[in-house]
Amino acid sequence: MPSLTPYENPAYFIMLAVAFIPIVIGILWGKRFHWYEILVSLFFILLTFGGPKFEQGIALIGYLVYEVILVSLYNLYRKKKNDTWVFIIAVLLAIAPLVVVKLTPLLQTGAASIIGFLGISYLTFKAVQTVMEIRDGVLKDFNPWFFLQFMEFFPTISSGPIDRYRRFKKDYDTVPDREKYLGMLEKGLHYIFLGFVYKFMLSYFFGTYLYPKVQHIALQSHGLSWGLLGVMYVYSFYLFFDFAGYSLFAVATSYFMGIETPMNFNQPFKSRNIKEFWNRWHMTLSFWFRDYVYMRLVFFFMKHKTFKNPKTTANITYILNMLLMGFWHGETWYYILYGLIHGVALVVNDWWLGFKKKNPGRFPHNKFTEYFAIFITFNFVCFTFLVFSGFLDKLFFH
Repeated sequence: MPSLTPYENPAYFIMLAVAFIPIVIGILWGKRFHWYEILVSLFFILLTFGGPKFEQGIALIGYLVYEVILVSLYNLYRKKKNDTWVFIIAVLLAIAPLVVVKLTPLLQTGAASIIGFLGISYLTFKAVQTVMEIRDGVLKDFNPWFFLQFMEFFPTISSGPIDRYRRFKKDYDTVPDREKYLGMLEKGLHYIFLGFVYKFMLSYFFGTYLYPKVQHIALQSHGLSWGLLGVMYVYSFYLFFDFAGYSLFAVATSYFMGIETPMNFNQPFKSRNIKEFWNRWHMTLSFWFRDYVYMRLVFFFMKHKTFKNPKTTANITYILNMLLMGFWHGETWYYILYGLIHGVALVVNDWWLGFKKKNPGRFPHNKFTEYFAIFITFNFVCFTFLVFSGFLDKLFFH
């Protein structure tokens, strides 16, 4: 069986269109064919992890069995007891496969882990958040079979967006009325066409056509140069259009299946400050870190009175949260520095907003200042993407 990376090949979209015909007809007539949706998911998962990627497919199966058993056992335990140490062990066990995958290249000089596969990070986020919601008592109707379907939902399996168990189940268990579903189909088609423009036109232009040219100019200049500035902006636009294009395809595919997967991007380069940027960029990831890392760390520190000042608690947690996000991307200095810079930026942003609030009327607020704030934020973000790209490592250390 051939192997096709999701949303990368015209043949993939043709197969999607054919496979979705019964699903669309069924929902339009008020019916959900769950058994058929499962078969479609299995087919596209086989298409993604078959052929030369069969080892990843085996790793995926093993991973899903492991996580379903782990979360199911914790759910059974949570119905009787609620010890913190058991919860911590469950979370650590849930993330253990991802940690092994991330650390293997570091410990074995670039070797890939045999348990790694495309999308393991995003499935881990789903598993961890489910454990945490069971712990909190907000997820009372956990079902192992449905959890497996939630995990292996094929439109988002490789790179998100990251959905939530309860939100997904609400969509999965209901059939949208015809008027609503027609609106979803209209949005889905719009996202498909917009995704094609983003990923196959703009991403190609910036990433395949322009990026090698500006890289060459920057490398020839051996240091700070106009070419390096070109790399900064070109890479930033490439990163956005490539990932936003993929995310649009994933959301559109979900909409055709009657599932309103949350959007991942909302015009992030229009942000007026760095906090707003993270409310617009890779939103399901940033909201996941906000809800399941940042807020829990803040609660932990406040409960144990680790820091006297609540602002200190928030600031330390900002930095820890963004550092963790940096480490998640990879164990290289530029990913870690990227996370640290954004953590510090969030601290500075909060200080600045607080300073303005304490000094009302001292600073003008008008269209010019808003555009200037967007300009500053955009350029700062592009600089951090330059760090994130790893090009500085290539330019100065190789």
